[in-house]
Amino acid sequence: MTKVYDISPDKLDRELIGLLRANARTPISDLARTLGLSRTTVQSRLERLERSRRITGYTVRLSDAHERGQIQAYVMITVHPKQAGIVAEQMKTLQGLRRLQSVSGPVDMIALVDAPSAADMDAVIDAIGALEGVERTTSSIVLGTKLDR
Repeated sequence: MTKVYDISPDKLDRELIGLLRANARTPISDLARTLGLSRTTVQSRLERLERSRRITGYTVRLSDAHERGQIQAYVMITVHPKQAGIVAEQMKTLQGLRRLQSVSGPVDMIALVDAPSAADMDAVIDAIGALEGVERTTSSIVLGTKLDR
């Protein structure tokens, strides 16, 4: 028997996105069954979310064993005035960059980077510091993950 959820379209979209975050390869039939909707409805919602650019792609989630083999660091970056765009553009080419965010506070950007070894991490952090427009970097190596949603 199919469950029927009495939830708004926005809440339903959030539920669908949450299921895809947990496993982006979940078949549409399984998503439909979990949400209590028809396959056609779920497919239509996914297409609408993609057209509206709320969903811009699907990604790979690496195994815990692989992640444990990598060194991760958060690199806090202070840039010279009006250089954030230049720095962000240069960062796109760096191997190991997983995320770059602009933030408020004492630094301008935070980058999440990973590397297979301490020497490789050192090289990535040095490369960030050498970019045109970067004034200073401060790094924090990730020792462990307590929660990952």
